[in-house]
Amino acid sequence: MGKYAIGVDYGTLSVRSLLVDIETGKEETFSIYEYPHGVMEQRIPTGTTLPVGWALQEPQDYMEGLISTIRNVVAEKNILPEEIIGIGLDFTSSTVIPVKNDMTPLCHLPKFQDEPHAYVKLWKHHGAEEEAKMIDKIARERGEEWLSIYGGKVSSEWFIPKILETLRHAPEVYEEADRFMEAGDWMIWQMTGEESRSACCAGYKAYYHHENGYPSKEFFHAIDPRMENIVETKLNAPVKAIGEKAGNLTEAMAEKLGLLPGIPVGTCIIDAHSSLPGCGIASSGEMMIIIGTSSVHMMLGEKEVRIPGFCGTVKDGIMPGFFGYEAGQSCVGDHFAWFVEHCVPENYEQEARMRGINIHQLLTDRLEGYSAGSSGLLALDWFNGVRTPLMDFDLNGMILGLNLSTKPEEIYLALIEATAYGTRMIIESFEEAGLPVHSIVLSGGIPIKNEMVVQVYADVCGRNIKVVDSSQSSALGAAILGAAAASEEITGFKDANDAAKHLGKVKEKIWEPNPKNTEAYHLLYQEYKKLHQYFGCGSNDVMKKLNELRRTCKE
Repeated sequence: MGKYAIGVDYGTLSVRSLLVDIETGKEETFSIYEYPHGVMEQRIPTGTTLPVGWALQEPQDYMEGLISTIRNVVAEKNILPEEIIGIGLDFTSSTVIPVKNDMTPLCHLPKFQDEPHAYVKLWKHHGAEEEAKMIDKIARERGEEWLSIYGGKVSSEWFIPKILETLRHAPEVYEEADRFMEAGDWMIWQMTGEESRSACCAGYKAYYHHENGYPSKEFFHAIDPRMENIVETKLNAPVKAIGEKAGNLTEAMAEKLGLLPGIPVGTCIIDAHSSLPGCGIASSGEMMIIIGTSSVHMMLGEKEVRIPGFCGTVKDGIMPGFFGYEAGQSCVGDHFAWFVEHCVPENYEQEARMRGINIHQLLTDRLEGYSAGSSGLLALDWFNGVRTPLMDFDLNGMILGLNLSTKPEEIYLALIEATAYGTRMIIESFEEAGLPVHSIVLSGGIPIKNEMVVQVYADVCGRNIKVVDSSQSSALGAAILGAAAASEEITGFKDANDAAKHLGKVKEKIWEPNPKNTEAYHLLYQEYKKLHQYFGCGSNDVMKKLNELRRTCKE
């Protein structure tokens, strides 16, 4: 009889379940369920229209997806229910849901079906911009110590701003809600019957600190007197570390899933963070970067330090026994896509069609043999503003050095190089804080599909780079945490770190820096830092002035 763990990966548009053989590490099969309601950005099911910047979801989609995908993977491989030894779950965050004490979402109550604030507010819901600015201002004025953990700035995508938005605009929803929860914690509650909060979600998105807890009553009172007792009345539940068991599958849920009751269920982890165990990282000194539309940089450390512009420092927030560090870049694949969609001439499109390849591949092929610096271009990767280290989203991208002989592929390469320079700046921030970065693992679709990007990163950063050997590293990481929730007697793994070492996957190939390119990129990086300082740190506010002019002219 085999031993299998299931990793459930909740993304923005779908959920997938991955079945992993914990004895061989093989990813046996997976199943995907697309949410019938998708992301509700225009209106909710009753027809009520939504303001610009909103992003809601229907929580029933999550439950139906869990049941469908788990039943599918078990049936497809003819797995016996008793062969499933653990379930792990990752979820987008901060994805916030108001619920009753019996776990009922408020949007499922008849009196709130037409109230948008009663639905799930997805991570990318930006309706709380005003509330985020208010919280940021009050935290600064009060000198709140926790603010430095989050790079010194509050995001509208986080947990508390979304709750404050509900209180200010739909106070009846706030009062009716017995609990405000991360959707991932809500799913764990339904699966196990035990309410808990993930240290990952609470730490990175809700200002929770492992020693100090949530911010004080005085702080919440300063935000709004009605929130003074929010921790005791609407948030209070045990906070559990990543790698810890959240509970065991209930009989009712086991029947729905076609499994046995009592299966251990791991604490929920944020979807991006789940890729770190999926890459087999279980010690300090190795950075994992998820390269997608944006990039997230994560690393484990043995001490707590505060780094300006970072997105959080959380004990047991990514792997047990370590402080988990998160940084990020706002625009990576997004501006590659922008360039391909808007700036490539028709003759390139024709060539790609004739060769049966996409434009990204054509541009990559045309760059074969290029050496660092040969294009004479330098770009700033700020097309969506700057996350780390400036935390300033009122900045713009720039391409410097264009002339009449510049080719499309050279601009494409300059954009790739710019994201690598931004990553090098993040690495240097880690190291200046006393957290050395010895090597890098890349995950996400871009490094798996494009080896040139990987080599550029190795050359710019001067580090050996490995690439994840799974197209679904988040689901794999969740499965690893599911296995870690089971006992060592069953799995043979001492803890989540041990499970990650055995089950995480990276390709055997190592991309080493090319000394000639590294030398040229070092010189270009010095110029990148000058531009960063000049345009990003107040010497020249032309980007902000242009943004203000754009806004004024559109009004």
